Amino acid sequence: MTVLTATDRSGTDHAITFRSDIDVTLMDSMATDASVIAAARVSTQGADSAEFWDMDPAESKGLIKFLARNRHGTPFEHNSFVFRVTAPIFVYREWHRHRVGWSYNEESGRYKTLEPAFYLPGTDRKLIEKPGSKPGNYEYVPGTAAQHDWLVQDMMEDCVNLYTRYQDRLWRGYAKEVARMTLPVNIYSSMYATCNARSLMAFLSLRTERDDAVFPSKPMREIAMASEEMERIFAETMPITWAAFEEFGRVGP
Repeated sequence: MTVLTATDRSGTDHAITFRSDIDVTLMDSMATDASVIAAARVSTQGADSAEFWDMDPAESKGLIKFLARNRHGTPFEHNSFVFRVTAPIFVYREWHRHRVGWSYNEESGRYKTLEPAFYLPGTDRKLIEKPGSKPGNYEYVPGTAAQHDWLVQDMMEDCVNLYTRYQDRLWRGYAKEVARMTLPVNIYSSMYATCNARSLMAFLSLRTERDDAVFPSKPMREIAMASEEMERIFAETMPITWAAFEEFGRVGP
């Protein structure tokens, strides 16, 4: 993390932060493998299926595998994950394409002054588009250390300049929703994102890069960083369901 101090026209100093991470935190969950089993059993056992909520789900992991393999998806919907995400705005523009089974509430630049925190690509982020790449299957190469250094320095200069201008507009009395209009999309925002296991698996199937998937995907690196952390949480919270997702080619049921 890098911090620079910039002074706006009112004479106020601002500590402008640059970072290269995506933060995903599980805030709450009602997510267990047992919920999948109970939801599937209700079709044959009615009210008696409630007992499966309290049973060891490992005793019925074969049922979860059957559901995942044959893409019987609705039993995976009776649970929830609430994530708090801190990421640059351009990540959310891709994330919000996932609508089925998702709920979002994002920080608003209309109602609060946006914090001076900006994303910069890390040294491991591939920067250069490979000649001949095609939409939907872009390929990237790392670029040189000099290319990375130039890009980072150039982006930092832009962010400092635009944020101090943003503060100047606020000082002059412009509305927050107007003052923010030229802020760059690498400024950090935060949101709560709530989903169930079925919608999460659909997200992971598209937003992680795995060559062994039935349908390999080439996600943008920054949303993949978020999805990798979400998958770690998913695997810890619903290990049998996650293992079935993994075993059957990472295809959402």
